Amino acid sequence: MTDSLAHPHLRFEPAPSEPGTPRTLVILGSTGSIGTQAIDIVLRHPDRFRVTALSAAGGQVELLARQAHQLRVHTVAVARPEAVPALREALTAQYGAGEPRPEILAGPDAATELAASPCHTVLNGITGSIGLAPTLAALKAGRVLALANKESLIVGGPLVKAVAAPGQIIPVDSEHSALFQALTGGARAEVRKLVVTASGGPFRGRTKRELAGVTREQALAHPTWSMGPVVTINSATLVNKGLEVIEAHLLFDVPFDRIEVVVHPQSYIHSMVEFTDGSTLAQASPPDMRMPIALGLGWPQRVPAAAPGVDWTKAHTWEFFPLDEAAFPSVPLACHVGSLGGTAPAVFNAANEECVAAFLADGLPFTGIVDTVAAVVAEHGTPARGTSLTVADVLQAETWARARARELAARAARTPSEARA
Repeated sequence: MTDSLAHPHLRFEPAPSEPGTPRTLVILGSTGSIGTQAIDIVLRHPDRFRVTALSAAGGQVELLARQAHQLRVHTVAVARPEAVPALREALTAQYGAGEPRPEILAGPDAATELAASPCHTVLNGITGSIGLAPTLAALKAGRVLALANKESLIVGGPLVKAVAAPGQIIPVDSEHSALFQALTGGARAEVRKLVVTASGGPFRGRTKRELAGVTREQALAHPTWSMGPVVTINSATLVNKGLEVIEAHLLFDVPFDRIEVVVHPQSYIHSMVEFTDGSTLAQASPPDMRMPIALGLGWPQRVPAAAPGVDWTKAHTWEFFPLDEAAFPSVPLACHVGSLGGTAPAVFNAANEECVAAFLADGLPFTGIVDTVAAVVAEHGTPARGTSLTVADVLQAETWARARARELAARAARTPSEARA
């Protein structure tokens, strides 16, 4: 087994901080779920962390301005240039007379510029494949990358692996953080398989026919996690789990046939590693993303009281079920896409993003999301592969996949739902 990107023993050595000074951080996607929870950790541990810059899409400028003032950052960035006037007003409302205000960057490349700015660790909490450029910039600049933006690794796997040093990426997804920790329990040659847990989402136990009439409100009501709408829908279709399998393959260099998904509704066991002697190591904690976020920010040290632990004085029942691949075909489809490699994962991810948007706009039935993604993947043909893969290849494949997914979604929206069940 080759060296993985997220090696359990941190071998990558970033530029050291001054002794006794807080670790400097850049947080990308600061107004989203990952970003706001990361800031909660930072504010509770000012002796350990100092945030130098924040980036956000630009839809919540009041929150971004409040974060900037709380953290006293040097720079804030928004992806939407049209949000700058409102951001300036929001900063004026937050900062008193004489208080130094942060520099403002704007535009689609602003987060990428911040990712390469001087700091110890970059937390990439951006949602979607737009996180690829910041991921590459952070790695090329020699920063530790706390990676919550799984899409950047999935769509640009060979590109990311070409520039990342072993140990430079610390995974922030709860499942990959769990695997990262459990892998410290044995040598890589002793790993038999990775077991990735899934809550099963709000529709566990339903057949595909029963899923045909699912509404947007039902799909957004996740039983365990509080997340953004795209990730929540991905969790309901289990596309998110398929993406996580591809991510685990890329991070830990384990073949797809040795990565298993198991449904665990309580979401206390975040993932497991089975070793060749039959032993299985599991990482357990209540479903709270602050724990894996804190580990990503502080590794190789743990952050005290990052999140509550399991209350072992109370009785617990933890269940495990096999994945129903007939009702939720997204996981086997993702494994197929991951095995194809090249631009196929980018096509899968881009098509899914468009289909989720169509579903949220009531333009596509719930089961039509994965069905349409599968159709786009099937049309894609032979992907660009290996060392020949470029960023331009990824962008071109995504552009085609988005356009084709929109066409097929619009066609499906004109079809009676009974015919799509």
